[in-house]
Amino acid sequence: MTIDFDTPISRRGTGCIKYDRRPELDPFWVADMDFASAPEILEAVHRRVEHGVFGYAQPHAGLNEAVLEYLRTRRGAELPLEHIVHLGGLVPALSLAARAFCGPGDALMTCTPVYPPFLNVHHDARVDLVTVDHAFEQGRWEFDWAAMERAVTKQTRVFLLCNPQNPLGRVFTLAEITRLAEFCAAHDLVLVSDEIHCDLVFDEAATPHASALGLPPALAQRTITLLSPSKTWNIAGLGYAFAVIPDAALQRRFAATRGHTLSEINALSYYAAEAAYRHGEPWRQALLAYLKTNRDTLVEFINSQCPDLAVIAGEATYLAWIDARRLQVDNPAEHFEKHAGLYLSDGKFFGWPGWVRFNFGCTRARMVEGLEKIRDCHD
Repeated sequence: MTIDFDTPISRRGTGCIKYDRRPELDPFWVADMDFASAPEILEAVHRRVEHGVFGYAQPHAGLNEAVLEYLRTRRGAELPLEHIVHLGGLVPALSLAARAFCGPGDALMTCTPVYPPFLNVHHDARVDLVTVDHAFEQGRWEFDWAAMERAVTKQTRVFLLCNPQNPLGRVFTLAEITRLAEFCAAHDLVLVSDEIHCDLVFDEAATPHASALGLPPALAQRTITLLSPSKTWNIAGLGYAFAVIPDAALQRRFAATRGHTLSEINALSYYAAEAAYRHGEPWRQALLAYLKTNRDTLVEFINSQCPDLAVIAGEATYLAWIDARRLQVDNPAEHFEKHAGLYLSDGKFFGWPGWVRFNFGCTRARMVEGLEKIRDCHD
């Protein structure tokens, strides 16, 4: 399947936050890509638009069938439909979990650096936050198990996991996920596993994604697994995700907390999601090949041409986590904004000041232009 990822698509003036929030800057920040979605998705949305009526929607049979088939074939999980909770996005689900399973005086736990909402949803529940840094061991990012044991408290109720990890790009192994689930069981924590990037793994033979759905039943019963086609097929703006909650009691608490706080799910998003899961695999494979070359180009460029920066090749996602501490500036993101006109994600919002996140989900030519601005940036 031949797909053109090299022809730029102008996004300025379309109301997208990536380009229009700070239009004076060259953006490589928020995690959406500059590529048009798969043709099959566009066709499905066009067909739904042509119907002309956009009343309140519910998941139709085709979507439910596509989700269950995706879970069976891609995630290796044979599940009943009753385990699925449809959602209008993943971030609200993180907040719901915090509010559902934590009460006054409680805490939730996660490992940093991590996607910023992980570090903020505890405010919604008015509970404490416990964080532990990932450790860099033998060339890859790992859980710091000893530090986690020291940090967890009797008041901790929830562990928020990001796998594949954003921004580190790690794809955790089954052994790691099992050990984490055992840690949660030992401390009576609900494990909430955000797996939104699981279809963006570059080498599924070398680093297969280990979903929380594959845990032994006794451990899986205390998990909530969050999934969505949004990042992979670049349809985040349509707002669709789903949770898999095997335990009926957990699901009741999750649903009860939802109450009337979430809006209706976008009528178009159901059809986009169905098309992605049914017909999007050829496009996904072409995308991964393109992104992998982008990743390799970026890693070689940063490590060979930017002596004050360092980056390791992520195993998944289109996001590079760049160590800028050797620049010895107070805020690297502000430094690149002021001196290079770039809009990068500031590491402090992920819990690690001194780092920046670079989105390489764009045409290769545009990515290289951004990298050259980084290389040529001077005070």
